[in-house]
Amino acid sequence: MRYAYAITAALLAGGTTATLTMQQPVGAQVAQNAPGSINAAAPRPGAPMSFADLAARLQPAVVNISTTQKIQVRSGGNAFSGTPFEELFKRFGGGGSDGQPVTREATSLGSGFIISADGYVVTNNHVISASPEGGSNAVVSSITVTLPDRKEYKATVVGRDQASDLALLKIEAKNLPFVQFGDSTRTRVGDWVVAIGNPFGLGGTVTAGIVSALHRSIGISGPYDRYIQTDASINQGNSGGPMFDLQGNVIGINTAIFSPTGGNVGIGFAIPAEEAKPIIDQLMTGKRVRRGYLGVGIQPMTEDIAASLGLPKDRGEIVARVEPGEAAARAGIRQGDIIVKVDNQDVTPDNTLSYIVGKAAVGAKLPVEVIREGQRKTLTVTLGERPPEDQLINGGQDADQDDSVPDSGQSAPDQATRNSLGLGLQTLTPDIARRLGLSASLRGVVVNYVDPSSDAAANGFQPRDVILQINNVPVTTVQAAAAQIDAAVKAKRPSVLLFVQRGNNPPRYVGVQLKK
Repeated sequence: MRYAYAITAALLAGGTTATLTMQQPVGAQVAQNAPGSINAAAPRPGAPMSFADLAARLQPAVVNISTTQKIQVRSGGNAFSGTPFEELFKRFGGGGSDGQPVTREATSLGSGFIISADGYVVTNNHVISASPEGGSNAVVSSITVTLPDRKEYKATVVGRDQASDLALLKIEAKNLPFVQFGDSTRTRVGDWVVAIGNPFGLGGTVTAGIVSALHRSIGISGPYDRYIQTDASINQGNSGGPMFDLQGNVIGINTAIFSPTGGNVGIGFAIPAEEAKPIIDQLMTGKRVRRGYLGVGIQPMTEDIAASLGLPKDRGEIVARVEPGEAAARAGIRQGDIIVKVDNQDVTPDNTLSYIVGKAAVGAKLPVEVIREGQRKTLTVTLGERPPEDQLINGGQDADQDDSVPDSGQSAPDQATRNSLGLGLQTLTPDIARRLGLSASLRGVVVNYVDPSSDAAANGFQPRDVILQINNVPVTTVQAAAAQIDAAVKAKRPSVLLFVQRGNNPPRYVGVQLKK
């Protein structure tokens, strides 16, 4: 499909007119779009009438990357069911009948760009990784880099970094066209950008748009959930391709799209050059990328959690778990602490704890400011080294069991929690813990009823959830839970902070509004 874009300009015809001017007091604040405050008639210096010259200069350095994957499947069975390879599998017979494993080949496509005349190529790590559709047996057997002039080169992996989703390849060639990284810290929302890549395997494709947002979080845990958002068309296959500013500098690496359909809807995301370049420099020297590590499980300060603690929202992150023996534990950080500053930087949604710590050097000594029981404390932390990403993945399983929690009757404390919180509670005994498949040493109160009209229900509470703490105070009986809720009501708090465990998964904080 072709998309035609037109830019129109409004011309103001001259003539003698009478005007009425309102005099503003000296120093008075005016509207952001007040007449004269924005030079809307002319573009910023350097804005092109066409991107043709820029594209012609940059396209030779942007490459297509294809991989060949060998996938081993069971003979006589369709291990591709539900995957993009299913039709191919059926078309060629679906394997032998002797019960032996059968090896199939599949390919994937992406983009990249050359950063040196001797053949170093930058791309996304996921572009050269085995496709998840292929299962655990999928192995990438070869990587091919194709230049715009259709010359093909076999590539070797110099280094890759899963946390940032970056990879560095090398092809054996000389005198190649290449591009350089720019300074993405100077990028502003509204700036023009140009993306070049290989969408849907079509080959070199140029799209243009503007920077839609900066420091955008897209829900990927870790130290690099911080992207440039753009409305320049980015589709499948653009991954690993460069995002250029109007000077032709690489200010981002196109990595992800937000799309309910799999195609472009005007929301794409790029890794900023300020994050990518230091990692690529490390990979080029053959060094392993090392990052600081605090050793805590954290949650953002949602509105309900902040309200339950009487703190402003979007400031700080709450510690849900402290890893034994790691930096945070050695420094005295506790579960329930609110970390508000690290290395004198405020912890915010745009400047997360993971981001600040991940950029710091292993072994660095950093001041960490926490709020504990309403008091601010500053602790000194000596950072450890962040483990590999696959070691950080939570391996817990949901406790979806049919075992019900016995209802011992609606006692006065239980009725109080139902009236104020919308939850019926039962003291967690060793016998109940055994029925639910929990540790017999676990102490708390277990949910046996959820009012469907309550905020607790809206927050996903279910029978068999175990509440360990209320407002950071351990509760081991229904009476203790009711007392903490009553204290919050008397303090006129709109919500309470619950520390909840489901099955054998790590516990987490949930702010729940009290019923009015």
